[in-house]
Amino acid sequence: MYDRYQSPLSERYASKEMQYIFSPDKKFKTWRKLWIAMAETEYELGLDSVTKEQIEELEAHADDINFEVAKEREKEVRHDVMSHVYAYGVQCPNAKGIIHLGATSCYVGDNTDIIIMTEALKLVRKKVLNVISELAAFAMKYKDLPTLAFTHFQPAQPTTVGKRATLWLNDLMLDLEDLDYVISTMKLLGSKGTRGTQASFLELFNGDYETVRKIDKKIAEKMGFETCYPVSGQTYSRKVDSRVINVLGGIAQSAHKFSNDIRLLQHLKEVEEPFEKNQIGSSAMAYKRNPMRSERMASLADYVMADMINPALVASTQWFERTLDDSANKRLSVPEGFLAIDGILDLYLNVVDGLVVYPKVIEAHLMRELPFMATENIMMDAVKAGGDRQELHEKIRQHSMAAGRVVKEEGKDNDLLERIAADPAFGMSLEQIQAIMKPENFVGCAPQQTEGYINEYVRPILEANKDVLGMKAEINV
Repeated sequence: MYDRYQSPLSERYASKEMQYIFSPDKKFKTWRKLWIAMAETEYELGLDSVTKEQIEELEAHADDINFEVAKEREKEVRHDVMSHVYAYGVQCPNAKGIIHLGATSCYVGDNTDIIIMTEALKLVRKKVLNVISELAAFAMKYKDLPTLAFTHFQPAQPTTVGKRATLWLNDLMLDLEDLDYVISTMKLLGSKGTRGTQASFLELFNGDYETVRKIDKKIAEKMGFETCYPVSGQTYSRKVDSRVINVLGGIAQSAHKFSNDIRLLQHLKEVEEPFEKNQIGSSAMAYKRNPMRSERMASLADYVMADMINPALVASTQWFERTLDDSANKRLSVPEGFLAIDGILDLYLNVVDGLVVYPKVIEAHLMRELPFMATENIMMDAVKAGGDRQELHEKIRQHSMAAGRVVKEEGKDNDLLERIAADPAFGMSLEQIQAIMKPENFVGCAPQQTEGYINEYVRPILEANKDVLGMKAEINV
């Protein structure tokens, strides 16, 4: 066990649920379901060589896969599909002659890929919805808490902690739209044969094209899909893989942006990701609380975004009706993209569920900068009392520069308000100026925007999907 490479995606990051979707057990059980669907379809369409008894025999061994038999056979024939056809036939001697009848390897391989990707997309969707739910709760909890906004990571006019959370939330809502679209457009390959022409089935059904036309639809229905792609070569278009991984890349972008913000906020000591009682932040500096989960999110997100290029390259370089240079790449890029995004979403859910907010630190940072931001309000009040707007503007500029020097060069507190109160041009006492300095007066519509966004856009979606909510993420390390 310890003498060979182990994937960190399965050992450290991805959930057991996502790992099973891409497991050999899931794959080969799906192959057998597809062979059964093929046999049933041929029987229902009147093919005399397929009997009900043969189908029943196939169904009896749908889940008890004899892996060792297939493995030994593959050593001889060097073909994974034919090895499993053989292994299935060993268990089903009466039906072995009709397994894979009329099909090519892509019938089981490509259809299984579509089935597995669709199931994996649905699991991703479930996790995205749970992150959205947690973020929505966080946003509503802190919708009224004023905090410095940042543009260029420089202090800007205040927003609220909850309003900032809606920005993370909105990114995921866009991802959910993309997910829903891609899931809704997933189709099976069906059974198109070696070149996509269904020639073998035309032969089986004695040239009856109208009967052959029914095959794909029947197989699709049996496998839980509405339809198949109307045309293909031997394989489904590899643009499907690119479309799927692009959606995962979009989620990775959203998660990376969130993780960056949390890391910056943790540096400011305003918001922290969860830190467990016995967790060690640094091997040398015992006092440290490092944003390790957010950093891991960023790292995995980089991987997923880089992975987007793999199916794009594959799709763009396919030759005519079929070439096999997609295979090795698909075996890596598609499962690993899903396992990585699964790990990201578990981390995202875990971090949001345990976010720690420090209102006093937030307030201290805000009050340090607020005098600069309050100057416009102070100037307006002074003008209403009879002051000259242009003159006051210049005086505020001069006082602000002087106060800024005190803060930056001397490391002292911001004394801008005291300077303005001492200037007779403003005609305002320090008490009058300080009365203006309420943080909630500077957040604009942030609380109302947060509440409106959650109630009008987010809650209806959460309500429609309430049956999948309530997940808790387990982080392995």
